[in-house]
Amino acid sequence: MSNRREAAALAGLLAVAGVTHLVRPGFYDPIVPGALPGPARFWTYASGVAELAVAAAVANPATRRAGGQAAAALFVAVLPANVKMAVDWRHRRPTKRAIAYGRVPMQVPLIWWALRVARPDTAGRPSR
Repeated sequence: MSNRREAAALAGLLAVAGVTHLVRPGFYDPIVPGALPGPARFWTYASGVAELAVAAAVANPATRRAGGQAAAALFVAVLPANVKMAVDWRHRRPTKRAIAYGRVPMQVPLIWWALRVARPDTAGRPSR
């Protein structure tokens, strides 16, 4: 897949995540780590806005490198929420537990993907 297509897909994923944080904050509020100051709703909305901003940066070729780096940082930053979700959902039915547990290791390929998108586009250049 070309860097441009990978970037478009990553921007789409981030945009969908950002919109769901803003439209369905009640799903995300319970997984906000309690160590963060202030109300969970603030962090839910802030992460949604951050996801939308990063999606825009990834989508724009002029800001793609910084956007990819920001996306990787964002995926690292939300890891504690995914761990909290896995812990909180450990007694739920198997399907929900699998979803919660799967979110934690999924951060690794998401971070890798974001860092790939942050690399300069090599399309059309000879391979080494």
